[in-house]
Amino acid sequence: MKKTVCILTLLFITITAYSQQDKTMRSLDSHFVHTVYFWLNNPDSEEDQKQFEKAMKKFMKKSNHANTHYVGKPPKATRDVVDDSFTYALIVSFKSAKQQEKYQNEKAHLAFIEEAGSLWNKVIVYDSQGIKL
Repeated sequence: MKKTVCILTLLFITITAYSQQDKTMRSLDSHFVHTVYFWLNNPDSEEDQKQFEKAMKKFMKKSNHANTHYVGKPPKATRDVVDDSFTYALIVSFKSAKQQEKYQNEKAHLAFIEEAGSLWNKVIVYDSQGIKL
């Protein structure tokens, strides 16, 4: 009886965790994804990191066109195929390419570039449109 209860409990936890993960995976709007990698001039400077993160936080709060967003830093690469040379990554999703175009010219985006642009020496952008699988 105890084994059955344990097995049913584990099964319930597994199903619950899987269903939560599934919901999270669907939250990214795959219509149009804008991925930006930033290389700061002084990547080890805590002051520059704080300034960049403050500007990014303000930008993401004020953006009227970004549907979802993610900002991260690279973990230490453990495989040769992983590029961990960047300082920050920004992934933003949009309902359409037209929304992404509006985002490029909105005040919040332009203010972010003005405020934090001097902190980086390299930016690479990858845009993609979702496909149905």
